[in-house]
Amino acid sequence: LAGVLFLVVLLALKLGAVPISIGDLLLSLGRAALGRTEQIPTDYRLIVFDLRMPRILLGILVGAALSVAGTGFQALLRNPLADPYVLGVSSGAAVGAIVALMILPAIPLMTPLAAFLGAVATITAVYFLGRRGGQLDSSTLLLAGIISASFLSAVIMFLMTTLPGRDLRGMAFWLMGDLSTPPARGLLWVFIAGLVVGVGAIYTTAPDLNLLLTGEREAGHLGVDVVRVKLVVYVAASLLTGLAVSVSGAIGYVGLLVPHVMRMLFGSDHRVLIPTSALGGAIAVVLADTLARTVVAPTELPVGAMTALAGAPLFIYLLRRGLG
Repeated sequence: LAGVLFLVVLLALKLGAVPISIGDLLLSLGRAALGRTEQIPTDYRLIVFDLRMPRILLGILVGAALSVAGTGFQALLRNPLADPYVLGVSSGAAVGAIVALMILPAIPLMTPLAAFLGAVATITAVYFLGRRGGQLDSSTLLLAGIISASFLSAVIMFLMTTLPGRDLRGMAFWLMGDLSTPPARGLLWVFIAGLVVGVGAIYTTAPDLNLLLTGEREAGHLGVDVVRVKLVVYVAASLLTGLAVSVSGAIGYVGLLVPHVMRMLFGSDHRVLIPTSALGGAIAVVLADTLARTVVAPTELPVGAMTALAGAPLFIYLLRRGLG
């Protein structure tokens, strides 16, 4: 998967409104690796290292965050349809981010913090709405997530009507998934640190998640501290979702599509599934972003539109299989 990701990154660096040959691209990357940036032509340096590379790095981080969050939600809730987008967690994070941008736009860290709080509040509400008779019901949980996402979408529409006309188009495009404006370097390091913490926290629960697939009561009998695992995974997955939404908007279906593909390829052991999902999510988002900016170049499509084209049919397939 790491090799596939490297090839996808090369493809993303090559393709665009100004295509670059593989030979020139490898030569420029080699010079950069050796510290000879002054030998790289100015136009190549601008296109490859100033425009495309930051966008690709952001896509890798966002894809890894969303897919690991989806893996955690699916294992903890024992629902193959669980995903930050379907459960409304992405919408909750988007509401928090929009409120922060409207009220305190001058404080950079406020946006990811508000997105995280919005994600935590949403998954908490969905979890309690999904309980029936003291037990977590898979169908009720899914309906609670869809209803929450619908309500939060209405809140987002209401907030957007209060924006000035010059900001409305940009916010609408961002909500559909946008990687064209990477955050400042300081915020990028915060994102990377949050990604490492969130993925690491979920990975520490991998053996417990394997046992939780048998049911909470059975896992408890086998020595799993179910309350602690729930707290760690909910908070870490909400952190990952909030960070991703705060920098890229709501990119849907990555957390649904990627874990299922990785599960089919590598099995259900979360000690393997979590890192492979991170790499798979990075590959999926970088590919989707490459298609979004090249299919109708020079016009760019939202990244979320490209992921939905693949994710929505899979969602329908999983839903039909579950109902069958």
